[in-house]
Amino acid sequence: MCVRYLGVFLLVWNPQVLHAQSAAQPCPAPSLNGGFFSPGQSAYNHEAHISYACHDGFKPAVKGWWGSSRCQNGNWSPNPQCIEEKACVPLTIPNGNYDASTVGWYEDRDKIRVRCDEGYEHKDRHNKAQCINGTWSSVPICERSTDSCGDPPKIPHAVIIGKGYQEMFPESSQLQCKCEDGYAAEGEDSIFCISGYWTEGPTCIDTCGTVPLVANGDVVENTGMSLRYQCAAQYELVGPKMVECYSDGTWSEAPTCKAAYCSVDTDELDHVKSVGVRLINDGEVENLECSRHGRFFDHFSESRCTRGKVTFSECCNWAKLPTEFCKDLLLVGM
Repeated sequence: MCVRYLGVFLLVWNPQVLHAQSAAQPCPAPSLNGGFFSPGQSAYNHEAHISYACHDGFKPAVKGWWGSSRCQNGNWSPNPQCIEEKACVPLTIPNGNYDASTVGWYEDRDKIRVRCDEGYEHKDRHNKAQCINGTWSSVPICERSTDSCGDPPKIPHAVIIGKGYQEMFPESSQLQCKCEDGYAAEGEDSIFCISGYWTEGPTCIDTCGTVPLVANGDVVENTGMSLRYQCAAQYELVGPKMVECYSDGTWSEAPTCKAAYCSVDTDELDHVKSVGVRLINDGEVENLECSRHGRFFDHFSESRCTRGKVTFSECCNWAKLPTEFCKDLLLVGM
């Protein structure tokens, strides 16, 4: 019993066995009546190629006096065939099509009826071709209809929905337009092909309109759907960094620009000399000269700006300013 299970295990997991089961199939030599092929052998590997030609009175069922075929997993593609010289090979009709033959070729005197693609019409209303002595006679031509339309005009902030791109649209074609989020269609939201021309499409209007004003701030990026603000020097941004345009035509909450400095009017302070208004950036320190002097050194008051509030130290000389001996004198909100 163990030996039996071992045999099953090897059959399932042996990579060589699995590869043999999944390998592409070879092709037998084709049966080519009225012709010959090269190289001549009894079997061909997958992806192998052969070339063939036909004897007098016959021709390949493809354009030209010789043909080629490739082995595709046990089958030849295309199938090598030699047909009578009076027969016809399939036609290629630009911008048109017809019912294909089940045998891959057409006998002498066979007729086909050509159908033109949308947006095209038969030149001179001629839609039939006939195989005569190995050649197609009076091959129909599909030319652009004078009533069809080409590529529709681009509409700013809009996209065509429900229909992919094509070079030609037949008359009466209708294409639906949809505006970008944050924009609303003004006018007809579809365009129509009429007598070779597209009707006027919608105008996509910015529904959010004027951007919100932020004091001491400017818009530095505007995509139409979002805004990015930047504050002026000595101001910091408070609130959302980005402002979005909602589908209902309103902007989301805008930020504010808060002063990131303290304004000190020395004319209103008794303990320092009057030098006008001084601006101190948030987190920075400026030493203001005091109105009274020491015996040997000038005295200064340390002015520190912290979140809009200014603290002043008592008047000390340079040696005491950075020490705990020079204590805070008062706190002033600016």
